[in-house]
Amino acid sequence: MTETTQFSIDDGDQDRTRLVLSGPFLVSTISEVCDELELVEGHIHVIDLSQITEIDTVGAWIACRLSSRLGAEVEGASDRALRLMRAVETSDSDLDFSPPRIPFWERVPEKTGEVVDKVQHSLIGVIGFLGQILLAAGTLIRHPRKFRTRALIRQFELVGVDALPIVGLMSFLIGIVIAQQGAVQLEQFGAESLTVNLVGRITLRELGVLMTAIMVAGRSGSAFAAQIGTMKLTEEIDAMRTIGISPVEALIIPRILACTFMMVLLGFYSSIVAIVGGAVAGDLLLGIPFWTFLSRVQEVVPTYDLWVGLIKAPVFGLIVGFAGCYHGMQVRGNSEEVGLRTTMAVVSAIFFVIVLDAFFAVFFTEVGWG
Repeated sequence: MTETTQFSIDDGDQDRTRLVLSGPFLVSTISEVCDELELVEGHIHVIDLSQITEIDTVGAWIACRLSSRLGAEVEGASDRALRLMRAVETSDSDLDFSPPRIPFWERVPEKTGEVVDKVQHSLIGVIGFLGQILLAAGTLIRHPRKFRTRALIRQFELVGVDALPIVGLMSFLIGIVIAQQGAVQLEQFGAESLTVNLVGRITLRELGVLMTAIMVAGRSGSAFAAQIGTMKLTEEIDAMRTIGISPVEALIIPRILACTFMMVLLGFYSSIVAIVGGAVAGDLLLGIPFWTFLSRVQEVVPTYDLWVGLIKAPVFGLIVGFAGCYHGMQVRGNSEEVGLRTTMAVVSAIFFVIVLDAFFAVFFTEVGWG
């Protein structure tokens, strides 16, 4: 039968009240009575350990703490209990468990300095990584036979072809939403026919390539970071360097090139599918025939809107590919770092894509393509 950890208070001796501990006082059993022992108050003169069958460091610390708190003597302790109690009797401390919180006028500059220092190191790392890519690209230009065409084609398939279904579905639904919501607002001014202009221009110029970049960042950018990060942890990157293979040439450049080129095709594909979605919504909700909607798009959408989207697409693809590969190469230590760097790759790629999209909007407006 398993012994249980217990305690009792013996008032048999009028002059000396005894707190009797019995059973195993181990880390695995002490939780049964620990909370109740904390509530023991009153005049306890003796803590009797003679009925304890087993004791470890935690049990000895509890006995010492009780003796100190209640001001009681310890009796009946075995040699092991006495030895453990002597070892832990000086472990109590009146010091705070956490350091005092410094004033905000000291804390804010300190935190700001840490952030600036971290940004500086990150910037140096990005510049160094960019330099490695440029050096590797120069080597491949001088020695084109070293370029891994099969790896590039494989990345074309993963980044571009495999993404067609999800990008197409997303774009089709976005086109429907834009047409429906735009028609509701334009109806207040009797300008439902301008829904064609709205869908055509906003998808070709902005949303088509922007939403595609966000989708590719979440899909391919994260995959780049996770794949390369895992290879770093399993020392495959080091093994490639050992046998004379440049990881930048074999892994980084094919992925960045695939992301850059396929973003052009995916962005154009996304815009077209979004316009088709808008045409479907126009036919069903606005009474604009499907083919009339499409022909009207050709008339009202300027050609430069198409070029705006096509110019932004490779830049966005370059950012997504670069962010995914860079964060993958920064993985250190353990598998938790892979998840952290994968998240950072997606977040940083989407952030810089949106920032650059804002700059592009201002730039193209200034050059007369607004």
